[in-house]
Amino acid sequence: MNPDLFFNRELSWLEFNQRVLDEATDSSVPLLERLRFLAITASNLDEFFMVRVGSLRRAIRRDDSGVDPSGMTAVEQLEAVSDSVHRMVQDMYQIFLEQVEPALRNIGIRRRHITELTQVQQDFVEQLFEEQILAILAPIAIHDPDSFPLLMGRTINVAVQLAPTDGSESYRYAVIPLGRADLRFITLPSDSGLEFVLGEDVIALLVQRFFPGETIVSTVPFRITRNADLTVREDDGADLLAEMEDVLDERKDSFCVRLEISAHVTVAMLAFFKSLFRLRNRDVYVLPGPAGFGDLMRLADSPGFEKHVYPAWTSCVSDGFEPGVSVFETIREQDRLLFHPYESFQPVVRLVEEAAVDPDVLAIKQTLYRTSRNSRIVEALTTAAENGKNVTVIVELKARFDEARNIEWAKQLELAGVQVIYGVRGLKTHAKALMIVRREPDGFRRYCHFGTGNYNESTANLYTDISYLTCNEELGNDAVSWFNAVTGYSQLQQFEHISSAPIGLREKLTELIQFETDRCRSKAEGMITAKINSLVDPALIQSLYEASQAGVKIRLNVRGICCLKPGVPGLSENIQVVSIIDRFLEHARVFHFLHGGDDQVLISSADLMPRNLDRRLELLVPILDADCRRKAIGILKSCMKDNVKSRRIQAAGGYLPANPGDDVKHRSQVVAQTLAKEAEQNALEAKRRMFVPLTPN
Repeated sequence: MNPDLFFNRELSWLEFNQRVLDEATDSSVPLLERLRFLAITASNLDEFFMVRVGSLRRAIRRDDSGVDPSGMTAVEQLEAVSDSVHRMVQDMYQIFLEQVEPALRNIGIRRRHITELTQVQQDFVEQLFEEQILAILAPIAIHDPDSFPLLMGRTINVAVQLAPTDGSESYRYAVIPLGRADLRFITLPSDSGLEFVLGEDVIALLVQRFFPGETIVSTVPFRITRNADLTVREDDGADLLAEMEDVLDERKDSFCVRLEISAHVTVAMLAFFKSLFRLRNRDVYVLPGPAGFGDLMRLADSPGFEKHVYPAWTSCVSDGFEPGVSVFETIREQDRLLFHPYESFQPVVRLVEEAAVDPDVLAIKQTLYRTSRNSRIVEALTTAAENGKNVTVIVELKARFDEARNIEWAKQLELAGVQVIYGVRGLKTHAKALMIVRREPDGFRRYCHFGTGNYNESTANLYTDISYLTCNEELGNDAVSWFNAVTGYSQLQQFEHISSAPIGLREKLTELIQFETDRCRSKAEGMITAKINSLVDPALIQSLYEASQAGVKIRLNVRGICCLKPGVPGLSENIQVVSIIDRFLEHARVFHFLHGGDDQVLISSADLMPRNLDRRLELLVPILDADCRRKAIGILKSCMKDNVKSRRIQAAGGYLPANPGDDVKHRSQVVAQTLAKEAEQNALEAKRRMFVPLTPN
């Protein structure tokens, strides 16, 4: 394929992260939310370095000379990434030091420098140092690279440069790791708001007490990021759980991909640490402010400053899912489509909890990819097994950065008698599916939930996702076949309605795109609207280009990576791509194909990336209920109409506000909140007007 037709994946992701950072500069965003967006930008970069930069570094180590679809080698990508990230980091610190931090001081949140402490505060800090810090932390001398201590990634350390001794001309170095100790933000006694000092600054002030009799040349905080792009070996007969535990151990001491260090570092110390971690200039980020901006999330949640965050949002209860009404009864009445977090995720949780104690429920089958820390769903599955129900759970142990938690869930479920499947060899199980088999007066019925997001009660309040609840017989049959194929390690088959990666999902989307293309070539109307997180797959991008050239009107809401170039004359002039960054993380995957007026609406767990389509178990599920289809189409239309938090991707790269001059403002997330509230209120009013006669038992 022609590399000129594709944006580079890594650079496109960095543009997405820049859009997140843009929210920190928006004065219409509440101040602590701006701080939160700064923290999210930094946390995103952490993961980007751990996974994507780590992957590029590994490719270079293997002498991999291949190119990506945009025609760039790993070396070229790494250089371009470094240039882009250095600019982004410079922007982050300029925003924090010149805009956000002064505004924080104005509302009463003040970071005190050591030289600014009052006498009371200085006495407090000295007492804390003597009683806690000296006892908790330990300096570690660095004699040579081979004896260097194992430092955790993404934690603050203080580097100490000591003067030469015994006639030597070489400086000596030591490191004081803060580790996981809760010493990063030290709240100070104050009569005027929230005042704090950074733990690394306190150590720098009193570091001499760690090294009595030594001459301290320099003290600076630093932070390293380690490669996390490690793969499990899935050889025949391997114990996957044990292999995953080994990967977690390997991640602790994998090679360093980034060094963040204070701008006060001396030339000698910087050279020493670059050599120690085997880093080039491009891997080093010299910072004018505190490292680890992701830790600022703690400040964004400071109590007492509620007027500087978004107004609290409580998800609405949808009609039919009120407390006291059986979830089974509601779904049996009609298929339901829920839009989270505007509508509550609790019906999904309640569905599993009801099934766990319902004597008529015989079996539960479910996938688990990422779950919350105190998961009610996992607890309900445990209860179901203890109640004698046949419970099968596919726990994906390879869910990156959630491996340890999933290992614990898997062990807990197994002890309760749940049949646990540790994913599928060679694939990640990323599909979001739940099936419950229930005995009813008219026979056995399958109740299904298909979703775009994880079974995680916490993120369901923060991510926009779709839940489709149905007891449609044909979808139930497909769910049975899919679960049996996965748990039985058999070949995925042709299903009646659903499609599954790695066999069938890309093909189904290609078929639907081709239908619209053929319609336009025969002078009929063709239209595609989709909402996804990422668009990378070259084959699907090529199909969309061909559809555009045939005249198909294509509107895409792509939150993150987009390798497709929209609006290129003769290629993609009929394709519009927008990205929405707002209070909630846009996470739903929804597709609408006009299909000659017979609307085809589908939801999916998959983004359009080769990894999802070729190396993961994913689902693409059609919305069969007409009311649910109309609701999903309305969601897509609202997102494409957004002219407040939407950015339009440009043909040459970069992005612009979608419609900055419009008089009527349409902010899709606020509209979704309003519609959910109205629906909840209308349902309550309808209940009040309903007369229910009381009859004797």
